[in-house]
This record gives sequence, C-alpha cells and structure tokens, in this order.
Amino acid sequence: MKIDVNQLAEHFAYIPFQVEGVYRYAKDPGVPYADYTDSFPGFVFPLTGKIQFQFNGTPYIFSPGKVVHGGANMKLDQKTFGRTDWEYILVLYRICDSKLEESSFSHQHFELLTGQSPRLIELITRLWHVYNQRGGISKFQTEMLFRDVLNETLLCVANRQNSCESHTLFERVCNYIHEYYYQSLTVASLAEQYNVNRNRLSYVFRIHAGMGPAEYLLKYRISMAQEMLFTSKAPVQQIAQTVGIADPFYFSRAFKKQSGISPTEYREKFINNPC
Repeated sequence: MKIDVNQLAEHFAYIPFQVEGVYRYAKDPGVPYADYTDSFPGFVFPLTGKIQFQFNGTPYIFSPGKVVHGGANMKLDQKTFGRTDWEYILVLYRICDSKLEESSFSHQHFELLTGQSPRLIELITRLWHVYNQRGGISKFQTEMLFRDVLNETLLCVANRQNSCESHTLFERVCNYIHEYYYQSLTVASLAEQYNVNRNRLSYVFRIHAGMGPAEYLLKYRISMAQEMLFTSKAPVQQIAQTVGIADPFYFSRAFKKQSGISPTEYREKFINNPC
C-alpha cells in the first residue's frame, strides 16, 4: 500500500502515542511464527537479509532500505528465502487517545522506502539497547529516541522521493559513461544526450556522486586504464587513447593524481607484486 509521507508525518505530529515494546528478531528455525500480529500496531526495521511477511494477505519483503508498518491483530503469514539469514527490529506503539485511534494510520499496513541510511540503523539499534535498560530515564529516552527514529525514517522517505527523478537521470548517464567512456564525451554532449541543462546535470552528479560529471568521467577512464595496465602489454600512450584521452601527458598527470604513481610505475608495481 502506498502512503503519503506528509500525511503520515502530520498524523504522528498531532496524535499522542507511546512505545509498547522494542524487539529484535533474527533467523532461528526453532522459534515458531505467530498467525496474527500483536495487539498493537508496529514498525519493522530490517537490519540484514530478507524475509517475506503477509499482512492480511498483502506480501511485504523485509530487507534493508525499507520500513514496514503493520496494524494490530492482522492475519500474518511468513515465507523464508532458502537459507538466507535475516534480522529486524520491531517497535510496537499505542495510540493514547481511543477516539483518535479509530481514524489513525495504526490500522493500516504499508511500506516506506527509506533507502540505505546508516543514521537510521544507528538510531533504531540504540533504541533497542535503551529499551532493554531499566529505570525511568531509559523509559524517557525510549520515547524520545522512537520519535528520532520516526523523524529520520520520514526524512529518508521524503528525500528519496524528491531525488527519485534525479537519481534516475544519474544512473542513466552513469550507464552511458560506463559503456561509451572511450568516445569523445563532454559535459555538454552528455547534457544534450539526455536533454537537460548542463547546470542541472552537474548538480545531479554532485548530489549523487560527490563530484561533477567531468570528474566522474575522468575517474572512470583512469580506473579502466588501471585495469588495462595490469591485464595487457599495450603501450601507455595506446591505453590513454583507448580510454578516450588523446593527450598522453594529460593522461599521465591525471593518472598520477588519482593513483599516486605514474602509469609505468603502476604497471611495474603490479607485475612485481601480482597479489
């Protein structure tokens, strides 16, 4: 089920709720599986591996990069994928106002695509540790951390949705570079190829690769040259031309800047130390 992340954020902004439990599950053939979800709704945060659960007949694959929400007392079925290991953290929560509960998202099952977020994994793991400590401070920290977890989850989803279009463009241009790196490619020709503004293309690459398209192209050419130096006996000048760099002096400077040594030294290093 698709969910509007802004509506979900507004929902949790105005409805009072509290944590009912934080549990960590991992693959264990000796543990029986329940036929129904708990009496409270909850969020599942996959940590590793892959396993499929069905909420009222709708399948969801638990795997890193997504968060799944299940309502209370839903029919539950599970399916494993061979011997694949898996692990996830389940956070159960309770809506504190019974009148508001009837119209809340807590009765729904849905999936949130967060993408890989080290911060989210760090927060949910910390939440699990804090919940399993004793004392009033740990209870207070549990409530605060769960809100931090939800905040990070919603931000990841929103950012991913906003960047979906730019990420698609980034992947398409990258694939084109990987296939035609040896041709006379320029930022202008790449922008024209995909009918986008040069500034837009540069922005997309800096967001997703941390560098401009020209630098990305050069780095890829050098990486291909490194492989050729190791696997072939072709002269350095020929390899430079093969990867799309006509000027051998520019090639040597760029290669040394990226690799720390010259092309000739690189080849000798790997010939003498093949491992």
